[in-house]
Amino acid sequence: MLTADVHFLSRHVIVLPAFVEQPTLFGGLEPRRRCCYSLTGAMQFSGRRRKINANPQTELYGHALQFYGQPPLENISLSEFETFAVDRLKLLKTIENLGVSYVKLSEQYSKKLEAEFKTLSFPYRPEADDRKTQTGPSELEKRRKDHISHFILRLAYCQTEDLRRWFIQQEVDLFRYRFNNLPPKQKLEFLHRNNLQYDTINVEEKKSLLDKLVNSSYAVSGITVEDQDFYKVPFQDALDLVRTRKVYLKAGYVYIPHQDIVTIVLNDFRTRLSKALALTARSLPAVHSDERLQPLLNHLGHAYVGQDYSIQKNVGKISLEQIDSLSGKSFPLCMRQLHQSLRENHHLRHGGRMQYGLFLKGIGLSLEQALQVLEVGVHKGQSGCRQV
Repeated sequence: MLTADVHFLSRHVIVLPAFVEQPTLFGGLEPRRRCCYSLTGAMQFSGRRRKINANPQTELYGHALQFYGQPPLENISLSEFETFAVDRLKLLKTIENLGVSYVKLSEQYSKKLEAEFKTLSFPYRPEADDRKTQTGPSELEKRRKDHISHFILRLAYCQTEDLRRWFIQQEVDLFRYRFNNLPPKQKLEFLHRNNLQYDTINVEEKKSLLDKLVNSSYAVSGITVEDQDFYKVPFQDALDLVRTRKVYLKAGYVYIPHQDIVTIVLNDFRTRLSKALALTARSLPAVHSDERLQPLLNHLGHAYVGQDYSIQKNVGKISLEQIDSLSGKSFPLCMRQLHQSLRENHHLRHGGRMQYGLFLKGIGLSLEQALQVLEVGVHKGQSGCRQV
């Protein structure tokens, strides 16, 4: 949970916040001590010195992926707080938009999301980054950003049920993508680090259930069964797979091929994150008492981080001579119909003129050029239309 560890270093520099796990009790004010506001609503007063482990980040960021079970334990500046939050929000918005435009985990989906990871400096395929010359943030810095930014957005998106639902869905999609891109060795390491050590069935049991496993599992044949592990998991931990009939169910246990274990991990992650958001929501009044954080957190829940379309960067890029050719191959169908009607009938109704004129401005024509297209189109003579 978040506490704002306040240091008034100057009138303009304020260093924020440590994330602590345990609630603190109200304590008396003593000289030369600093005040921390915890999410429990209490106040924590700590001495000027604190014991620091030799290298806590090595343990915390030892793996490229995590369940975000341990909050950050460091101070960050207000500018870094805001930068991390906005960058992660951009990443989650990209995941949402790509999920609408493409099939999740498809080749196009993966390529565009990978580019966004690199642009925003979030951890992605560390074994590939290690083979390259390091020019940007290190892998440890990327994992630190990923960790801290997740907890910041927890504070912003725990406030309402709609915000929590959106945040959980995007974080689950992000987690699925990153888990599926881990090498098999790192997947097993992640499962062990998080105590998800499900039992694998032995060779004898696999042979006895061979036909059942082949018939009940997707992309599994008699040959591939011998080459991969199957996990024996209680059915209540794999309800999604049971509901879609993707696994073999026997005596209260399901037999899951290794490639489908991500479903179990995602269910665990979703449950943990949902509980964490509920606990964070109870402690919001203490965070809102900090006048520096409240406006920022409220803004993050409704912020638009997409492209700024108010700046017309492409004005003048399209000329009048290109309109006729572009209308047949690049215009949306509705605008193509309006353009053809203008050319054939030399007339558009008022609503059509309004919509078509705004469209012409949107693709880069100036107001004068858009009016010229409309004026030329209504003339009976075809010579003026050919010039356009």
